[in-house]
Amino acid sequence: MTASQSRSPHFIVRHVLAMGMALVIGALALPAHAQQSTQSQSTQPSTQQSTQPSADNDALPVEDVQTFAEVFERIKRAYVDEVDDTTLMRNAMRGMLGELDPHSAYLDKEAFQALRETTEGEFSGVGIEVGIQDEQLTIIAPLDDTPAARAGLQAQDRILRINDTPTESLSLQEAVDMMRGKEGTELQLTILRQGEDAPREVTLTRETIQTESVKHEMLAPGYGYLRISQFQSRTGEQARDAIAALREEGTLKGLVLDLRNNPGGVLDSAVDVADLFLDSGLIVYTEGRLPDSDMRFSASSQTIAPDVPMVVLINGGSASAAEIVAGALQDQQRAVLMGTESFGKGSVQQVLPLPNGDGLKLTTALYYTPDGRSIQAQGIAPDVEVVRGRLEVAESNGFNIRESDLENHLRNINGKAENEPQGASLAESDYQLGEALNLLKALNVLPRTQSSN
Repeated sequence: MTASQSRSPHFIVRHVLAMGMALVIGALALPAHAQQSTQSQSTQPSTQQSTQPSADNDALPVEDVQTFAEVFERIKRAYVDEVDDTTLMRNAMRGMLGELDPHSAYLDKEAFQALRETTEGEFSGVGIEVGIQDEQLTIIAPLDDTPAARAGLQAQDRILRINDTPTESLSLQEAVDMMRGKEGTELQLTILRQGEDAPREVTLTRETIQTESVKHEMLAPGYGYLRISQFQSRTGEQARDAIAALREEGTLKGLVLDLRNNPGGVLDSAVDVADLFLDSGLIVYTEGRLPDSDMRFSASSQTIAPDVPMVVLINGGSASAAEIVAGALQDQQRAVLMGTESFGKGSVQQVLPLPNGDGLKLTTALYYTPDGRSIQAQGIAPDVEVVRGRLEVAESNGFNIRESDLENHLRNINGKAENEPQGASLAESDYQLGEALNLLKALNVLPRTQSSN
């Protein structure tokens, strides 16, 4: 039975007007659920927010509601396929949120669960964070040790097609849903890379993505490497353990914090990581329309590495929570930022569970670095710009002769190994990382001034 057979347009108007009132009241009450919310990319801790609207916003736009009712009725009566009321209403809600900004969205049960899984560090897919940039589906960052990273996908690659479907016709959530799937199934992406004339096709095999957000190793004696691929709920704790493990190997004379291709994550974890290196001062603050959206996060005095020389690596795939950490360390002059300009996502989202099991991801605030910088759509510029590159060491031509090459040469009285290789394979194969290590070594050439007690 179609709507035109059972309901008059006047009834629809009255029905939708009443329903619109209920929706508005429900939307105003939604933040009360924030105590139970999940954290999404660069989200703030959920807090109960004021639900008192201003007097200027009390009146519903009756003419617009009537137009909405008319559109609703015409679709019900004339669309080529019959569409149920629930589908139309959910599509309307998706449209309301999707047109606000690239990060607000209505999440059905599956998408809501997928977001929870991503935050907790396990899901099935190919391992890329995507967003809409210049009206095109764009890779923000490939996650470490995933099919996307192993296939060489890069930040800023544009995804033109997913299998046989052009992405220009897809919403962001639809694109994410298409790229996820059962482990072992194949996914074909058509990629256009900046600077290349022709697109390329990449076939990936989905797998269970169990992301360990923190890795560490020694680049050279005394110089540590800390890689954070995204900010999950336990990233701060894992980073603390990694630094402790590096210190067990000897005196830590310098540390490279690698935030390249880090798409962000939980704001609390970003604050925890920054706090590992700062013993005082502001880390980040947020501002929004509601009073409880205005929050400030400061460093505590109990920190594990307040004075280790640091270089932070960033690039165009460093977004959101990664930019919070980079911005705080840069503003407080705690570290040298090296690499290329970051992505520029300076907004905060709350994920609010809805009574029907779906979720609402809503941008509620902007965040600012300690010096008051909003990096929204601007990004963070590194102190030292170093672009991606490949370092090739020239092979010896056979004419470079040193004292140690001469027959019967005298041994060094200190017993130091001759021709000892310098650096490590990781730094040698990664040009930006190698430059970061060189800078740290340069900072240690002259002894640092010791403060008197």
